[in-house]
Amino acid sequence: MLTHNTLDTLRQLKLTGMCDALEQQRAQPDTHDLAFEERLALLVDREVLHRENRRLERLLKAARLRVPACIEDIDYHHPRGLERSRMAGLASCDWIRQSLNLCITGPTGCGKTWLACALGNQACRQGLSVRYLRVPRLFEQLRIAHGDGSYARLMNQLLKTDLLILDDWGMQKVTAQQRQDLMEVIEDRHGRGSTLIASQLPTEHWHDYIGSATLADAILDRLLHGAHRLNLKGESLRKAKTQKTESVDPS
Repeated sequence: MLTHNTLDTLRQLKLTGMCDALEQQRAQPDTHDLAFEERLALLVDREVLHRENRRLERLLKAARLRVPACIEDIDYHHPRGLERSRMAGLASCDWIRQSLNLCITGPTGCGKTWLACALGNQACRQGLSVRYLRVPRLFEQLRIAHGDGSYARLMNQLLKTDLLILDDWGMQKVTAQQRQDLMEVIEDRHGRGSTLIASQLPTEHWHDYIGSATLADAILDRLLHGAHRLNLKGESLRKAKTQKTESVDPS
């Protein structure tokens, strides 16, 4: 009866990890031979692990990463200019803690989105908040926010995100309103959060993409000054995988 009361109390206190661990100890007679301090340490460790897992689940759900990618699965064999030491440095996420930016550029299919999501996943695993958005989707959300009065709330959400991933940068010309909105987003985050840009468009063409010389200078100065850059090369990974599949297909 006493144990059941304890389990109920742990649930009421939302100590789910400790509750599960205590039930597991009851079902495993070997743990009864452990000292009280050792059994308590196991309960505490289980609670910490449970909370870390729950937090990771929340962070990944909020991030809405486009693909399930992780750093450990990076393919370094494909010749696209990726260096293990460089990726190890980025995987530490120190650049995010320092509010620095990262620009990933390269041709279609070279893995820009995949790498961006892998770094986003890594950031979540280190307890950092992440949000993935395609640039057209960002502009659409901002347009709607202007109309329904939620603009300030959306901007605050973007500001508080440790890593904002903007994919498909430079796919189409921006309007005057989109240009101004982009300036506000980048200005708000400058020095207070990291932005990861993934784009087919080389950085030397970003000025033309943004359009207005004055705003383009201001936006790019904040984005590119001191930013890390990954310039990917080589053929499409998707094309290479397709050709490899076809080469072993007996049909």
